[in-house]
Amino acid sequence: MDIATVMGILAFFGMAVATIYISEGVAGFKPFANLEALLMVMGGTFCATLVNYPIGQVVGLGRVVRKVLFSSGDDSTDIVGTFVALSQKAKKEGFLALQADVKNIQNDFLRRGIQLVVDGADQEFIRNMLETELGFIRERHKVGQEIFNAMGTYSPAFGMIGTVLGMILMLSNISDVSQVPRRMALALAAAFFGLGSGYLIFLPMGGKLRRRSEEELLVKEIIIRGVLLLQSGATPSVVEANLKAYLEPSKRLVVKAPAAAPAPGQPTTPA
Repeated sequence: MDIATVMGILAFFGMAVATIYISEGVAGFKPFANLEALLMVMGGTFCATLVNYPIGQVVGLGRVVRKVLFSSGDDSTDIVGTFVALSQKAKKEGFLALQADVKNIQNDFLRRGIQLVVDGADQEFIRNMLETELGFIRERHKVGQEIFNAMGTYSPAFGMIGTVLGMILMLSNISDVSQVPRRMALALAAAFFGLGSGYLIFLPMGGKLRRRSEEELLVKEIIIRGVLLLQSGATPSVVEANLKAYLEPSKRLVVKAPAAAPAPGQPTTPA
């Protein structure tokens, strides 16, 4: 689970609850228990999203949320170590010897790339296959980012709509003084829900998804480069030096060519 995302959301709610309680006590929470305002903001945001995007993409948001909260991604240093181990084995025993290791590779993209090398595909064919898939992955990721960014735009707008609606209802029945506080609460609670959900949840989730997408695409670019180097017959030292260029300086220090090739896809142990 992504602790930073959960902690950020919970910390805000904790500070908001503490502020309300310190200021007004338990009675201060009553104005926020406003289902009309919540329905206006969340319902309106969802409906606007359905208008803008196909229902299949909106329904698929659940998978996107799981990706943001629970997916940690592949370790790029492990990927580099795996390629060094595979290049060592290929130099000693040939590409066909890698067939036994393909089934042990957990990363599906890496497994398909290595299989193409074992099958004897040329570099141009391998490059086209993997880069085409990379392009489609990039486009799929953009859809999820766009939906969250759109919801982050819609929810504050519907908060303002709820505020206007609450003011209209209040002014239309101003003679009934007892209804004024409830209508005013609807107006202000809608603005709170709209701004809070937009700037705390939807827009930050879109940003987190963009960052996760960049990390995943970087790993896949490392895999493409590694597969092409492996197919070209580059030495393990050349493979390691080329792939380390994709890593941060601090991560380069922990990548070592293992003495014996580990099971591909499994973490390598730094020397």
